[in-house]
Amino acid sequence: MFWKWRTLLGYWVARRLFNQRWAVETDWIWEWMQTQFSRMATYDDVAARAFYGHLLLHKGQGMGARNEGVRLLRLAAQAGDAKSAYQLGVYSLQDNIHQAGDPQQAADWFELALQHGHPAAGIKLLELYAEDGPAQTSDAKKAERIRQQLGDHPLI
Repeated sequence: MFWKWRTLLGYWVARRLFNQRWAVETDWIWEWMQTQFSRMATYDDVAARAFYGHLLLHKGQGMGARNEGVRLLRLAAQAGDAKSAYQLGVYSLQDNIHQAGDPQQAADWFELALQHGHPAAGIKLLELYAEDGPAQTSDAKKAERIRQQLGDHPLI
Protein backbone atom coordinates (compact mmCIF):
# COMPACT_ATOMS: atom_id res chain seq x y z
CA MET A 1 0.00 0.00 0.00
CA PHE A 2 2.88 2.35 0.80
CA TRP A 3 4.36 1.87 -2.68
CA LYS A 4 1.09 2.66 -4.40
CA TRP A 5 0.75 5.94 -2.43
CA ARG A 6 4.39 6.74 -3.14
CA THR A 7 3.77 6.19 -6.84
CA LEU A 8 0.63 8.35 -6.81
CA LEU A 9 2.41 11.19 -5.04
CA GLY A 10 5.47 10.96 -7.28
CA TYR A 11 3.28 10.97 -10.40
CA TRP A 12 1.32 13.98 -9.15
CA VAL A 13 4.55 15.93 -8.51
CA ALA A 14 6.02 14.87 -11.87
CA ARG A 15 2.91 16.00 -13.77
CA ARG A 16 3.13 19.41 -12.06
CA LEU A 17 6.83 19.68 -12.88
CA PHE A 18 6.14 18.70 -16.50
CA ASN A 19 4.68 22.18 -17.05
CA GLN A 20 7.85 23.86 -15.78
CA ARG A 21 10.47 24.44 -18.47
CA TRP A 22 13.37 24.47 -16.01
CA ALA A 23 12.38 21.02 -14.70
CA VAL A 24 12.15 19.47 -18.16
CA GLU A 25 15.51 20.96 -19.15
CA THR A 26 17.29 19.67 -16.03
CA ASP A 27 18.49 16.17 -16.91
CA TRP A 28 18.27 14.50 -13.53
CA ILE A 29 14.78 15.92 -12.84
CA TRP A 30 13.59 14.84 -16.28
CA GLU A 31 14.87 11.30 -15.69
CA TRP A 32 13.12 11.21 -12.31
CA MET A 33 9.89 12.45 -13.94
CA GLN A 34 10.04 9.74 -16.60
CA THR A 35 10.52 7.14 -13.88
CA GLN A 36 7.36 8.40 -12.16
CA PHE A 37 5.40 8.34 -15.42
CA SER A 38 6.55 4.80 -16.09
CA ARG A 39 5.71 3.61 -12.59
CA MET A 40 2.21 4.99 -12.76
CA ALA A 41 1.65 3.43 -16.19
CA THR A 42 2.48 0.01 -14.74
CA TYR A 43 -0.34 0.41 -12.18
CA ASP A 44 -2.98 0.07 -14.94
CA ASP A 45 -3.85 3.76 -14.79
CA VAL A 46 -5.43 4.56 -18.17
CA ALA A 47 -4.73 8.31 -18.04
CA ALA A 48 -1.08 7.71 -17.10
CA ARG A 49 -0.68 5.17 -19.89
CA ALA A 50 -2.19 7.58 -22.39
CA PHE A 51 -0.02 10.48 -21.24
CA TYR A 52 3.24 8.52 -21.12
CA GLY A 53 2.40 6.75 -24.39
CA HIS A 54 1.93 10.08 -26.17
CA LEU A 55 5.12 11.39 -24.60
CA LEU A 56 7.18 8.38 -25.71
CA LEU A 57 5.66 8.27 -29.18
CA HIS A 58 6.35 11.93 -29.92
CA LYS A 59 9.39 12.78 -27.77
CA GLY A 60 10.97 9.39 -26.99
CA GLN A 61 14.48 8.77 -28.21
CA GLY A 62 14.90 5.72 -30.41
CA MET A 63 12.61 3.04 -31.77
CA GLY A 64 12.41 1.26 -28.41
CA ALA A 65 10.82 4.30 -26.81
CA ARG A 66 8.48 4.78 -29.77
CA ASN A 67 7.42 1.12 -29.68
CA GLU A 68 6.78 1.35 -25.93
CA GLY A 69 4.71 4.47 -26.55
CA VAL A 70 2.60 2.61 -29.12
CA ARG A 71 2.17 -0.30 -26.69
CA LEU A 72 1.00 2.03 -23.90
CA LEU A 73 -1.35 3.87 -26.25
CA ARG A 74 -2.79 0.53 -27.41
CA LEU A 75 -3.48 -0.49 -23.81
CA ALA A 76 -5.07 2.88 -23.04
CA ALA A 77 -7.20 2.79 -26.21
CA GLN A 78 -8.44 -0.71 -25.43
CA ALA A 79 -9.36 0.53 -21.95
CA GLY A 80 -11.51 3.30 -23.43
CA ASP A 81 -9.26 6.33 -24.02
CA ALA A 82 -10.48 8.11 -27.18
CA LYS A 83 -7.35 10.24 -27.68
CA SER A 84 -5.12 7.18 -27.62
CA ALA A 85 -7.29 5.36 -30.16
CA TYR A 86 -7.25 8.43 -32.43
CA GLN A 87 -3.48 8.76 -32.12
CA LEU A 88 -3.02 5.08 -33.01
CA GLY A 89 -5.17 5.66 -36.09
CA VAL A 90 -2.97 8.55 -37.16
CA TYR A 91 0.15 6.48 -36.43
CA SER A 92 -1.23 3.54 -38.46
CA LEU A 93 -1.59 5.75 -41.52
CA GLN A 94 2.06 6.82 -41.43
CA ASP A 95 4.78 4.94 -43.26
CA ASN A 96 7.84 4.15 -41.17
CA ILE A 97 10.91 1.92 -41.31
CA HIS A 98 9.13 -1.13 -39.95
CA GLN A 99 5.80 -0.99 -41.75
CA ALA A 100 3.86 0.71 -44.49
CA GLY A 101 0.78 2.71 -43.59
CA ASP A 102 -2.24 0.48 -42.97
CA PRO A 103 -5.54 2.25 -43.75
CA GLN A 104 -7.64 -0.71 -42.54
CA GLN A 105 -5.96 -0.78 -39.14
CA ALA A 106 -6.26 3.02 -38.96
CA ALA A 107 -9.99 2.76 -39.71
CA ASP A 108 -10.38 0.26 -36.86
CA TRP A 109 -8.66 2.64 -34.43
CA PHE A 110 -10.70 5.61 -35.68
CA GLU A 111 -13.91 3.57 -35.24
CA LEU A 112 -12.91 2.88 -31.64
CA ALA A 113 -12.08 6.56 -31.07
CA LEU A 114 -15.46 7.56 -32.52
CA GLN A 115 -17.25 5.09 -30.23
CA HIS A 116 -15.53 6.73 -27.27
CA GLY A 117 -16.47 10.21 -28.43
CA HIS A 118 -13.40 11.66 -30.15
CA PRO A 119 -14.62 14.67 -32.18
CA ALA A 120 -12.22 14.34 -35.15
CA ALA A 121 -12.36 10.55 -35.58
CA GLY A 122 -15.49 10.73 -37.71
CA ILE A 123 -13.84 13.16 -40.12
CA LYS A 124 -10.87 10.82 -40.54
CA LEU A 125 -13.22 7.89 -41.10
CA LEU A 126 -15.07 9.81 -43.80
CA GLU A 127 -11.74 10.47 -45.53
CA LEU A 128 -10.85 6.78 -45.37
CA TYR A 129 -14.28 5.52 -46.46
CA ALA A 130 -14.68 8.04 -49.29
CA GLU A 131 -14.65 6.75 -52.85
CA ASP A 132 -11.47 8.69 -53.55
CA GLY A 133 -9.84 7.39 -50.34
CA PRO A 134 -7.51 4.40 -50.04
CA ALA A 135 -8.71 1.37 -52.01
CA GLN A 136 -8.53 -0.91 -48.95
CA THR A 137 -11.09 1.12 -47.01
CA SER A 138 -13.32 2.67 -49.68
CA ASP A 139 -16.89 1.85 -48.64
CA ALA A 140 -19.88 4.02 -49.51
CA LYS A 141 -22.22 2.33 -47.00
CA LYS A 142 -19.85 2.91 -44.09
CA ALA A 143 -19.28 6.49 -45.21
CA GLU A 144 -23.02 7.13 -45.22
CA ARG A 145 -23.38 5.53 -41.76
CA ILE A 146 -20.63 7.81 -40.40
CA ARG A 147 -22.26 10.86 -42.04
CA GLN A 148 -25.57 10.03 -40.36
CA GLN A 149 -23.84 9.39 -37.05
CA LEU A 150 -22.07 12.76 -37.19
CA GLY A 151 -25.27 14.57 -38.11
CA ASP A 152 -24.62 18.30 -38.47
CA HIS A 153 -21.03 18.24 -37.28
CA PRO A 154 -19.45 21.67 -37.93
CA LEU A 155 -16.41 20.25 -39.75
CA ILE A 156 -18.37 18.36 -42.41
